[in-house]
Amino acid sequence: MTTARSFGNYDLAAALADLIDNSIQADARNVWVSFDPEADDVKVRIRDDGRGMEREVLIEAMRPATKNPEEKRAALDLGRFGWGLKSASLSQARVFTVVSWNRAGINAARWDIDNLDGWSMDFFQGEEALCFLEAKTISPRGTEVIWTHCDRLYDAGLDATIDERLNEKISHAQKQLSLIFHRYLSGEGDRQLSIHIQGISLAPADPFMAAHPATQSLDGELIPIKGGEYIQVKPYIIPHFSKLTHSERLALGGEEGLVRNQGFYVYRNRRLIIHGTWFRLVPHGELSQLTRVRIDLPNSLDAEWKITLDKSDAQLPVTLRKRLKEVVQKFSKRSVRVHRRKGVDLNTIDKSPVWKRNAHDGRIRYLINRDHPIIQEMLADAGDPFVASEAIRLLETCVPIDVIQNDLGKNSEKLVQTITDPCEFDALILACKLAYLRQADGKPTINQFLAFTKQVEPFSEQWKYVESFIKEKILKDWNLKNEY
Repeated sequence: MTTARSFGNYDLAAALADLIDNSIQADARNVWVSFDPEADDVKVRIRDDGRGMEREVLIEAMRPATKNPEEKRAALDLGRFGWGLKSASLSQARVFTVVSWNRAGINAARWDIDNLDGWSMDFFQGEEALCFLEAKTISPRGTEVIWTHCDRLYDAGLDATIDERLNEKISHAQKQLSLIFHRYLSGEGDRQLSIHIQGISLAPADPFMAAHPATQSLDGELIPIKGGEYIQVKPYIIPHFSKLTHSERLALGGEEGLVRNQGFYVYRNRRLIIHGTWFRLVPHGELSQLTRVRIDLPNSLDAEWKITLDKSDAQLPVTLRKRLKEVVQKFSKRSVRVHRRKGVDLNTIDKSPVWKRNAHDGRIRYLINRDHPIIQEMLADAGDPFVASEAIRLLETCVPIDVIQNDLGKNSEKLVQTITDPCEFDALILACKLAYLRQADGKPTINQFLAFTKQVEPFSEQWKYVESFIKEKILKDWNLKNEY
């Protein structure tokens, strides 16, 4: 049982997800998770309103390795090894208790790895079992898992208090569960699930943002597998960041950004198993960051895909590598075209472009706009303005026109001059803010800054994102009087 604590690669989110899998199989519509810190411990309760378990069913569920992973299972079964409840709970706590009730009565069973007496499990019935429940008013049926002695959950880091670390883990778990179960949370397949953590109901985090008007939902296809089975593959091209608000971009990018979250999203019975990987078919890249491919597997292919006990990893079968590589290469081109379309219009009168097109005496030249606020600020801050101006002139005279013309003719699909990383674009907006504050008279308001930025390239071309970034990010730090 102590060894079981190290099965898989569980963090709090993965452990909770394993228990929620059991709730889904029990036809639960709601799952409630609460954390109650106590001195040097924290008590965690995971309750559902599923069908509950009778005495013998509960005893069987508490036994280690109750399933043969090679046996055929029901099509909607989310388990495989018969270890999920035990390994997930023990990964976080040294003691876990399961209380379950329905019309047949209420029972409770407990494993305490510090007090194992000949593999005996504590068992309680009736009022004894009811005493474990903090909320005495219970639904007609359901199950509650209780974790105590949470030595791996209630730890302090070198740079954080115990409470800070716990809050960080809870926040991370909320984000991960919103992603893992987003198809259940959105009610897909006529199965609506609600997950409540610390009283907060989780909203689905759709990694494809399928409801967004700028998302390209491409035709899916069925790939047959031996034995009459098949997998379903459906590619998406998510919106370019200019079509998103700042908060939408952060939601799509997650904690590691858009580049790291491109790739395959593998689901088994609508439950996310692994995401953000190309299985080494192609490298992660800036230009393919908008490509995400949903793969739906039946649980009969668990062994072939080598889905791990903690449901956090899978491996692509060799027989599918060539076919899926063709799918990736085909749809990644669309992601590149989305970036290529993000050019800048030089034929503007009411905006401040970065480049100016100069036509004189039958000659056409492209010159850097020295009136652009960021260029102005650079020249003003230069130790020697003359040297800075001459450096700009050097750039203008050395634009590789011949090479550009050649690439446009031969490699137009690969030519991408715009910013593909939204973090780089964020830095440009902040640079524009600094330039504006240094040049503005008096005490400008946030609204004045918005109006100013809307007239400056490249911000005016990406206005939806820029406006939301200013309102969501810069407004918080605006240290001057504002009227927003």
